[in-house]
Amino acid sequence: MAFCKACGQELGGAAFCPKCGAAQGAAAPAAGGASAATTTSGTEGMAENVAGLLCYLFGWVSGLIFLLIDKRPFVKFHGAQSIALSLSFFVVWVVFWFVTVVLGFITAMMHFPIGFLMAFLFPVIIFAYFVIFIFCMYKAYQGEKFKLPIIGNLVEGMVK
Repeated sequence: MAFCKACGQELGGAAFCPKCGAAQGAAAPAAGGASAATTTSGTEGMAENVAGLLCYLFGWVSGLIFLLIDKRPFVKFHGAQSIALSLSFFVVWVVFWFVTVVLGFITAMMHFPIGFLMAFLFPVIIFAYFVIFIFCMYKAYQGEKFKLPIIGNLVEGMVK
């Protein structure tokens, strides 16, 4: 199966890409030949929606890899948003445990375990971020440039 050298779209033997219109040269690679990933540099042979999904797979690590390697704006946006989402999770985690410890000390004197009860909320926060990551993966796979409420606008300005 042949793929476009510019955008990664499946060609089906065409001389010009049906998606971006780029000329494909003399001969595109055949199905039995080298794969598209080996004929193009970086992740350019991968479809944009798959690369966008993979940006979220391993959190900030995969986001950073795709942000640095891939040149396409859609993939760079999702890579940067993945990094920002991971960073926001870390900040929420630190603030949550700081508040838990402070409330634990304050309420220990009153013999009321608020700090202990807050520790049970942490799995809810982890689950919420897990759902957000899965939702972002879904939206990226659908080919949508879904912006998270606060993070999305910051990332969009940063990537441009």
